[in-house]
Amino acid sequence: MKLSDFKVLTFDCYGTLIDWETGMVEGLRPLVAKVGRELSRNEILEAHARHESSQQLQTPAKIYSELLATVYRRIAEEWGVSVSWDECEVYGNSVKNWPAFHDSAGALQYLKKHYKLVILSNVDNRSFAASNERLQVEFDAVYTAQDVGSYKPLDRNFDYMLAKLETLGVKKGEILHTAESMFHDHQPANRHGLANCWIYRRFDQEGFGATMNPGDMPKYDFRFNSMADLVKAHQEELRG
Repeated sequence: MKLSDFKVLTFDCYGTLIDWETGMVEGLRPLVAKVGRELSRNEILEAHARHESSQQLQTPAKIYSELLATVYRRIAEEWGVSVSWDECEVYGNSVKNWPAFHDSAGALQYLKKHYKLVILSNVDNRSFAASNERLQVEFDAVYTAQDVGSYKPLDRNFDYMLAKLETLGVKKGEILHTAESMFHDHQPANRHGLANCWIYRRFDQEGFGATMNPGDMPKYDFRFNSMADLVKAHQEELRG
């Protein structure tokens, strides 16, 4: 199997292209400041993962900005901190401030010359529009949780994407699903028989950060520690 075997790259966005963990930690800074003990970066991210995942299951049709506001309140309750709903909403609208990884825009601009690029993301459309500006590329299709009415790792998100790509003439065997999260992306990609590429952004960190532990690790066809490494491998492949 080679990278050049595929015609379409379907991407997770947050954690893969956008540095959501840095964005989360920055957005949660006012809340963390109220806690009467020191919290490690991973403690903060793991609390977020727990409450985000459970809320996505409980209210799958809630758009992501509203869901994040609820997550902020749940974390505050867990940590014994008082917050106003206005503070929660500020965090809910913070996705627009989350930075792109330094290599994302350049990598996408290169890959656009060789593939159709597609987003499958647990986000609302308004928040993604701000992130898309940071990524500096026009995607061929964008499928959000708001469009589907549910969140990954539910199968219906992947079913939706595959059905819509079929209307664009794209076959499953032409797709390489490219993502960081084993929980949100690679497990369902395995269930759907999709070839997959792991962008292991957390290769130098312990644990799973802002994503839930997937349990049994999914299989993957390619692994790179960055988008820049993916581009380098593709260039080397073309040189033969």
